[in-house]
Parts: sequence; structure tokens; C-alpha cells
Amino acid sequence: MKKLFLAVILTSLIGTPGTAFAESPEEKGLAIALEVDRRDKGWGDSMLKMVMTLKNRHGQESIRKIRGKSLEVTDDGDKSLTIFDNPRDVKGTAFLTFTHKEGDDDQWLFLPALKRVKRISSRNKSGSFMGSEFSYEDLSSQEVEKYSYKWIKDDVVDGTECFVVEFYPIDKKNSGYTRQVTWIDKSEYRAQRVEYFDRKNSHLKTLTIKGYKKYADKYWRADEMHIVNHQNGKSTSMKFSGYKFGTGLKDRDFSKNSLKRAK
Repeated sequence: MKKLFLAVILTSLIGTPGTAFAESPEEKGLAIALEVDRRDKGWGDSMLKMVMTLKNRHGQESIRKIRGKSLEVTDDGDKSLTIFDNPRDVKGTAFLTFTHKEGDDDQWLFLPALKRVKRISSRNKSGSFMGSEFSYEDLSSQEVEKYSYKWIKDDVVDGTECFVVEFYPIDKKNSGYTRQVTWIDKSEYRAQRVEYFDRKNSHLKTLTIKGYKKYADKYWRADEMHIVNHQNGKSTSMKFSGYKFGTGLKDRDFSKNSLKRAK
């Protein structure tokens, strides 16, 4: 919390992101990250449906149908529960994440075939999530305190003016990345593209985010995410639908016991 407090004070001193008051690339990068976070507060809880398409280097595809639930937590990171409904070999698999502003995130995976809950070690968070090109690390909410920042330039992506900001993980030991380069649109502060660089600082993956729509007249959510791994030739697409907010989800809906009874 001390880091966030200092960041807020810093933002008040340097002014609005993109203005002449941002005295250094690091201060400007931090101010942009704080504005991204500020604009997505207060949504409470949400539910959605997802279709995940895995594609190997030869173009062969496998499709999975998933449901997701999320809970916003005051003064800490969000909680999320992901449930696989199809195909049959993954049906009932459930993944629970407690993101924290400081320290390691907590993650558990329920495997119905083994009838047990497996804790994901922080040392393994760079591993592939269910065979996709998303890692366990990618599925945690990006809390401001988990990174340091640097604005590197302004750019245009598909006709949209963007800030380009580098994110450097504070947990260098367990992160799978040395840095993430993120394109954030100047109008609504939404991520448009992310380039991930591995521990050797080689370009590993690129994430493209499309089809933003506004829900509850305030919260922007994407229709689609596509991530490609440049080193193994594989890719994963996620299509989202059925967003619902204010569904009445509580802490008890995000317990380890909820993994086994997820339906």
C-alpha cells in the first residue's frame, strides 16, 4: 500500500499522463498505469462466457468452452474463477486465482480426473495454462504495485493513438518475462497490444486485444484476445460474450472448496 500511496502523490505532482508535467519517462509510465487502474475501479463482480481456440504450428485447432467469474477486492487484487465446460476431457476443470498487490499471487487448479486441487507454485507461473499460449502469470490481474514502468514513445495502432509503456516485473525471480511492452490508447486507457519478452530478453509472444465495448455505461471489455508465440509457432484466441456485472458474487464463491463444486 505504501508504494501505491507514493504513486498517487507522484501522479498529483506530475499532472495528467501525456502532459508536459511528466518529468521523466518513468514518471510518465507510472502515471499512465495509475490512470488505467483508476478507470477500471468499482465494477464489483462480473461473469462472462469464453471460447478458447488453440492452434498448433500446423494450423490444427482445438476448441474449449469456458465460463469466468470475477470479484473486485478493496485494497487487494481481484479474485477470479475459470471453469471449463467442453470438451469432455477438460470438463469440470476449474482454476482459481487470488491476485495480490504485493507478494506472490495464490493460484489453484482443480483436475476432476484426479479429484484433487493442485496449488500452482510461484516458481511455475510462467508455465502454460491448460496447453494454451497464456501462462498462469498472464491470468493474474495486473496490479500497479507488481511492476515498475517507463514510457518509451507514442505510436499509432490500427488508426488509434497510443502511449507505449514498458512494464518491468518487480518479482524478477519468478516472472517469465524481463519486460512487457504495452500499447495503451490515449482516449480510454485500454490495452491494445502487448509484446512479451522472455528471460533472455527475446521477443516471445504478442497479444492483440480487439472489439472493446462499454458495459454499465462505464467499464470497457474486449470481445477478443489473440496471442501468438513467435518461438514455437502456436497461438491461442479467446472470444468473450455474455458479460454481466453486479451478479451478487461473494467471497464464498471463490474458495478452494468452490473449485470442486464449480458447475
